[in-house]
Amino acid sequence: MTSILVVEDDDGIRTGLQRGLRERGFAVATAAAGLPGLELVLREPPEVVLLDLGLPDVDGLTLISMIRAASRVPIIVITAQDDDPTMVRALDGGADDYVVKPFGTEQVAARVRAVLRRGGREVVPATPLRVGRLVVDERARTASLDGAPLDLSRKEFDLLALLASRAGEVVTKRELLAEVWQQAYGGSDRTVDVHLSWLRRKLGESAAEPRYLLSVRGVGVRLVAPEPGPETGPDADPDADPDAGPAPGSP
Repeated sequence: MTSILVVEDDDGIRTGLQRGLRERGFAVATAAAGLPGLELVLREPPEVVLLDLGLPDVDGLTLISMIRAASRVPIIVITAQDDDPTMVRALDGGADDYVVKPFGTEQVAARVRAVLRRGGREVVPATPLRVGRLVVDERARTASLDGAPLDLSRKEFDLLALLASRAGEVVTKRELLAEVWQQAYGGSDRTVDVHLSWLRRKLGESAAEPRYLLSVRGVGVRLVAPEPGPETGPDADPDADPDAGPAPGSP
């Protein structure tokens, strides 16, 4: 279980993050001030630190430097300070990512997964993810639809696994770029669009006639279970191919 330390003086935000991240399978410790947080980093090293900049006892930017002097633990800044100079100072000072309040717990969890992946560590579910008749096994890096294996490229699988882990939620293209391509502050939406198009073909659908991948114009995409029908109902043949012909391979 991935361990996270939340250093945040706002009681509501701190307890909300603790509860939400625990519900998503993380082990969460908290500190309401900077120096107790530093003590926890040294005594019980977490795998990720979520750090507010506006702490009551020590400036958050200073605390980043103090943590960096003793540890390479990934640090994600969580703050209401959205000005570029502060963001640059935090990132140059040793922070790995920067999230501006207000934010959702799911966004923070996504950032945690992203920094762990960049560091060569991943949060992998113990059991396969299931969305309708689609099954994604992140440990084995396999996926199947209606019982038939899907031939996916590495990026196609990473994209599908991320969407499956957040099934039913709208995932923005910026989040997809950050998690799948590790391009949190750059990259092109076109990259996402092309891979979604390839993935749709392999799922036997199209943007005009979607089943699993639903686009939200100007925002992103969400993965959902199709409405029950002749091919997706409980009595459907699990080995039946809903679309004629195999999907073309990715370039």
